[in-house]
Amino acid sequence: MAMILSALSLGLLSFTSAAVLPRQGSVTAVSSAQINTFTPYTFFASAAYCNPSTTINWSCGANCNANPGFIPVASGGDGDVTQFWYVGFDPALNTVVVGHQGTDPTKLVADLTDADFFLTSLDQTMFPGTSGLEVHNGFGATQARSAPAILAATQGALSAHGTNRVTLVGHSLGAAISLIDAIYLPLHLPSTTIFKFVGYGLPRVGNQAFASYLDAHFPDLTHINNKEDVVPIVPGEFLGFVHPQGEIHINDSGVWDACAGEDNDSNLCSTGDVPTVFEGNISDHDGPYNGITMGC
Repeated sequence: MAMILSALSLGLLSFTSAAVLPRQGSVTAVSSAQINTFTPYTFFASAAYCNPSTTINWSCGANCNANPGFIPVASGGDGDVTQFWYVGFDPALNTVVVGHQGTDPTKLVADLTDADFFLTSLDQTMFPGTSGLEVHNGFGATQARSAPAILAATQGALSAHGTNRVTLVGHSLGAAISLIDAIYLPLHLPSTTIFKFVGYGLPRVGNQAFASYLDAHFPDLTHINNKEDVVPIVPGEFLGFVHPQGEIHINDSGVWDACAGEDNDSNLCSTGDVPTVFEGNISDHDGPYNGITMGC
């Protein structure tokens, strides 16, 4: 995790927000009832940190017990070269769930994936018709390693359980991988499939065209940021990275605020509240998110 901050903060002392157009938008408090609707997805995102040997039979402890009816279909990854992942079906939510592991600071290769970054075009074989969309090269490479297996497992789960809903979840690097899945999977699944994305501590993943594409094609997208977490403000906007719409920011008071637009720079939203990594707090990254701390 330290490598994320050291690498992605390069240039932040010499570049200022003056080079970036302001992105002010409305801010609306989220009700307690709405906050509670995210709880199942928070536990699903946290479960992605658990070893595939436990998610394949849904025996991963508290994270699995929180969604007891979940039916796993496939799991994989080694937590090093390829992040852990799982796919399954939740009858209570009537959706296939795809979860990706976030950054484990004890895994050097995962940290290097975060640190070795530049914007690169999406592979047109995997992402046909997406010319102009660019993503963080490390995030893109990581997503590509698990993409074929996840697509096959998702297709199987949709068929086996008679649903047309797919929910993508993840925290940190896992949220970034899931966000790229949010473009990849709709290109390869039936047009009648209904998608949902819920990410936590999401870093910026792609360029303006990437964010705009998601805004236009993926309406049910939420990324939740906790207090002064620094990860959501990197890589910097001055490097061409932009968040899609859908931010909810948990403020120090505990209020959850829905921030309209991309990278809303209100001080009630992450971009405005944490203008540089030096004003953030990495300990906020894992939560808590409505009482739930990420990890297995």
